[in-house]
Amino acid sequence: MNKKLRILQLYPKDMNIYGDWGNVLVLKRRAEWHGYETEVLEHDTGDDFPKDIDIVVGGGGQDSGQGRIQDDLQRAAPAIHRLAEKEVPMLVVCGLYQMFGKRFITRQGQEILGIGLFDMETRGGDERLIGNVILQSDEFGEIVGYENHSGLTNLSSSVKPLGTVVRGAGNNLSAGNEGARYKNVIGTYLHGPLLPKNPEIADWILEKACSKKFGDFTSTVIDDRLADSAREIAKTRPR
Repeated sequence: MNKKLRILQLYPKDMNIYGDWGNVLVLKRRAEWHGYETEVLEHDTGDDFPKDIDIVVGGGGQDSGQGRIQDDLQRAAPAIHRLAEKEVPMLVVCGLYQMFGKRFITRQGQEILGIGLFDMETRGGDERLIGNVILQSDEFGEIVGYENHSGLTNLSSSVKPLGTVVRGAGNNLSAGNEGARYKNVIGTYLHGPLLPKNPEIADWILEKACSKKFGDFTSTVIDDRLADSAREIAKTRPR
């Protein structure tokens, strides 16, 4: 087919502590199974932001990691906003999810500026929210993942969440929602990593990227029995 997707991972040196690299691996492998070539690129602090990107993926990190990438992320913000407005699909998890909002205030009162792609703010809480999560999403149906964060994220009324919490905490302890959506950008606290247990989301990202770049998406049937089994096992485990 000779059709190549360029996948960019943001800040793998600082924002990749919960296995979020697995999301990149899933996108790469499923794209290849569907018949597409892939090229995986990385952007770390000090790098020039690459051009002609088809998918953007970012992971989680400690507060210190967010502090280290803050200035560089602000430098990259115009390019990221342009990609988002062009409906390039993105998946950002935990720390980078927070930084795609307006700001994150740590428990110690430090302000870490975000890029404002999501109209939301996060504050560090006293309780760590840990455990398996089940969401119900209008777009993806049931979503299964794992959260491990103390940030409490509040979406503005204009922001659509990724899903409604069936089990777990989600964005905070009271809203009953999890994650955020803007155009083809998904933000979430769900690790695990997310995509191995939720291949429907992975294929949605690939479909958006291929349709934008090539005009259509040619898929093949993939045996997802192992992913289905992992979902079912995760759903039975206590928080």
